[in-house]
Amino acid sequence: MKGRLGRGGTEPLVSAVAAGLVRLLAATWRYRIHGWDHVAAARATGRPVIYILWHSRILPLLYHRRDEGMALLISRHRDGGYLAELSERWGYRVVRGSSQRGGEVGLLGLVRALKSGGEVALTPDGPRGPAERMKPGALAAAQHASALVLPSGARASSAWWIESWDRFCVPRPFATVDIVYSAPFGVGDGKDAIREGMARAERELARVTYGGEE
Repeated sequence: MKGRLGRGGTEPLVSAVAAGLVRLLAATWRYRIHGWDHVAAARATGRPVIYILWHSRILPLLYHRRDEGMALLISRHRDGGYLAELSERWGYRVVRGSSQRGGEVGLLGLVRALKSGGEVALTPDGPRGPAERMKPGALAAAQHASALVLPSGARASSAWWIESWDRFCVPRPFATVDIVYSAPFGVGDGKDAIREGMARAERELARVTYGGEE
């Protein structure tokens, strides 16, 4: 073909190369898993499960749970497009939307996935922050689907911290990554239950992300 490739031709190639490089990097990480009994306990109830995690820690958690067919809510923002493509390459079912753009559509997709018995994940501080501050969407989805909420975190022994709104964490080659799961909890009826769930979720996410007592 004569002439230079246009933007539509170069972006898929760049994305494929970037995804390959990220996978090579991730393959060097050494994982230690804490609290998997909480995951097993949540599954044993037969209720749907919604994992919540801070946006900054999504990369090591994505690789850890790859190829499970989990549904993942990702922003319609352009930056979310790259993450969506990577997630699909790693075996996730991507639902596009957020609390800011396409939020209702995205949350409805998550509720459908939950009610069908699937497991879903989202970053309740995304897509643009404030960092590590809960938005109500995850708890509302859990409430509508009678799902359990399971806070999840990742800590890397060595990492690059991208200068972004959330200080995105990219573990360095051969880093040890500790994945931590908290005890699952349900969300009762009404707005008060949402507010209480948000407060509990923030406490648990702080603990599984940075450490602390049970």
